[in-house]
Amino acid sequence: MLRSIATKPFLSDFGILILRVVTGTLLIHHGYEKLANIENFADAFVRPLHLPFPILLSYVAAFSEVIGSWLLITGFLTRFGALAIMGTISVAIYHAIITAGFNIYLLELLGLYFGAAVAILAVGPGLFAIDELIVRRFSSELEREQSGTIDTVVSEGGAA
Repeated sequence: MLRSIATKPFLSDFGILILRVVTGTLLIHHGYEKLANIENFADAFVRPLHLPFPILLSYVAAFSEVIGSWLLITGFLTRFGALAIMGTISVAIYHAIITAGFNIYLLELLGLYFGAAVAILAVGPGLFAIDELIVRRFSSELEREQSGTIDTVVSEGGAA
């Protein structure tokens, strides 16, 4: 009894839904802010890292946050969205450490976004996601095709 309360999943798909929607909703505005003033973002965050093509990389960061957030919120291509967010946040963590050291006030929010993206990447989107609807749709068609193939093979094999 104690084990089922303490360690068994309890509404895990609902918890993943909450994690996806909250993370995506809170992160999406960062991408829109970058797009609103891409030059400023490039000057403040990309050029100090001496990366090539700072404007292009700024757009990549902004769109990975915006598109990745929408993918998390909707649950469509969820793991790709989580991977895009994880990549962008990794660079942001690197930037924060290089420019300010291990400043917990700069790293805590980045760490939470990174942890959420890693968790979603590892666990998947859960049942309340468009990905799940797509998988259900195609897996039922695939099962019908496979059972039809098996029935055909069995009936042909039995006739021989």
